[in-house]
Amino acid sequence: MDQKPPVDFPQLQWRPAAASDIPAWAALIARTAVVETPVWYEREADLQEHVASRKNPVATHTVLGFDGHGVIRAYARISKNPDGDKAHGFGCVDPAWQRRGIGTALLGWLEQRTRERFAGDRARVPAEVSAGGDARPVPRLRIGTGQQHAHQARLLETGGYTVVRYFNEMHRPLDRPLPPAALSPGLVLAALVPELHEPVRLAHNAAFLDHWGSEPKDRESWSFIVNNPQARPDLSAVVLDSVTAEVAGYQLASHDPDIAVQRGFREGYTELLGVRRAYRGRGIARALLTDAMRRFTAAGMDVASLDVDSENPSGALALYTRLGYRAVNRSMAWDKAL
Repeated sequence: MDQKPPVDFPQLQWRPAAASDIPAWAALIARTAVVETPVWYEREADLQEHVASRKNPVATHTVLGFDGHGVIRAYARISKNPDGDKAHGFGCVDPAWQRRGIGTALLGWLEQRTRERFAGDRARVPAEVSAGGDARPVPRLRIGTGQQHAHQARLLETGGYTVVRYFNEMHRPLDRPLPPAALSPGLVLAALVPELHEPVRLAHNAAFLDHWGSEPKDRESWSFIVNNPQARPDLSAVVLDSVTAEVAGYQLASHDPDIAVQRGFREGYTELLGVRRAYRGRGIARALLTDAMRRFTAAGMDVASLDVDSENPSGALALYTRLGYRAVNRSMAWDKAL
C-alpha cells in the first residue's frame, strides 16, 4: 500500500482536519493574517461550518501540516458544489515556515484533490446525462488573492494559473449626507426575518443566474451565510412585491468587530445584494443600499463597504460610484484547468 504523505513535504506530518483542531487551526490563520494583512480571514466560527459541511467533508477536503511539537504550520482545503464547474482552493503557511516549498506542495495537493473530486462527482452522474457531454466539465481550480500578496501571485503564475477576474473592495464614508432613494409603487421594504430566509435564497439564485462565476446556493451554504455569527439581520433588508409578496431584492449585511479593531474603523459590510431580473430598473438596489447606509449609521458604523466584480455587466459598479463608494482594494481570481 502507498504510504506517501498526502502532501509532498515530509518535514511536517499531514492529516485531515477534525473538530478538535479548530482552535489551533484558527490560530494558524490568525498568525498568518498578522503578517499578510488580508482584508478578511476565517475565524473559529467559519471553520466550524467547514467541519459541519456535508458537501465538502473535512476528512477528504482538508489537510493540516503539524511540526514535531504538534503545532499546525500549514493547511489547505477545497470546496466544490456537486454540479459545479470549478473547485475553490484555500490555504496558508505559517510565516515562520514560509519559503521552504510548502506552498508549492499544498498547491499540488489542492490540484490532485480537485481532480479526485471532479472524478467522484462525474461517477454520480447518470450515464445518459454524461453521454451528452454537458455533465463532464474539465476539472478547474480557482484561488483568490489580494493585490498585496505578491508572493502568492508568483506561486500561482509559476504553477500555470492565470487571472480571470478582478474584484474591487469599495468603501463609502458614512459621515457624508446620505443619498435620497424611494421605492416604486407596488414595492415595500421589509425586515429580514427567518421566515424569509428561504424565499431570499431562491431570489438570490434567480438574481445571480446571469452573473460571472456564480453558482446556486443550496440550503447548506445558505444556512452558513444567514446564521454566521457575523451576520446582521438588523442591518439587512428585503424588498417585497406588495401584491404577490415575491422577494424582488435583498441586502444581506454583516459586521466583523475583530476586523474593526485591526483596521481602525467600523464597517457595515454588504455581503449580498441582488435584484430579480423582472424587477430591475426600478431603483431597488439604490433603495436597499441607501437603507443599509442609514442602518449602518444608526449602529455606529464609520463606513459602508462591499465587493464588486470589476466587469459586472449589470451596471453595479456605476451605481456604487454614484452613491459615493470608492475602490480601496483589489483582489484577483486565478484559474487553472487541470
